[in-house]
Amino acid sequence: MDALKNRIVTDGRILKGDILKVDSFLNHQIDVAFLNEIGTAFKERFKDCEVTKIMTIEASGIAVACATSQFFNYCPVVFAKKGNAANMSDDAYHAPLHSYTRGADFVISVSRDYLSKEDKLLIMDDFLANGEALKAMISVAQQAGCQIVGCGTVIEKAYQPGGEMIRNKGIRVESLARIKSMSVENGIEFCQ
Repeated sequence: MDALKNRIVTDGRILKGDILKVDSFLNHQIDVAFLNEIGTAFKERFKDCEVTKIMTIEASGIAVACATSQFFNYCPVVFAKKGNAANMSDDAYHAPLHSYTRGADFVISVSRDYLSKEDKLLIMDDFLANGEALKAMISVAQQAGCQIVGCGTVIEKAYQPGGEMIRNKGIRVESLARIKSMSVENGIEFCQ
């Protein structure tokens, strides 16, 4: 998605620790019109799938999943919660998750009321790097018996192992922008 690549180069910032900061338009301040373009792009990528539900993880994936939902007949969006929430039922699916950007371990949870074997699930997130978030959501989906139609990520750091790891599980992964390399000195190089 050329518009996304341009936006990453124009508005993104590379920080120490291999962090790409795109919070001016994607995951802190949200450019809603641009998010709708992202949703349209995901619809084009997954148009051959009968998506009945979208799953993401709190917090940054929620906006992307909601914007994409409108292009799949406003199917429900379920988000995995990190940690124990007072309003979370004990009757839930759980999976461990290590967050690189937060430097912490969590257990994600999704109520059993919201996922089932009838669901054709599109799993979404804003970033794919080491694949920990997708791996945890895939575990939850498998516990529920869902049919995973694929995983959609806005930005993939293709030089990190997550994308290959998920694809090697036989799961379709579609990323709108794939980064081949990234450094403060040399900027960003995208995959072809």
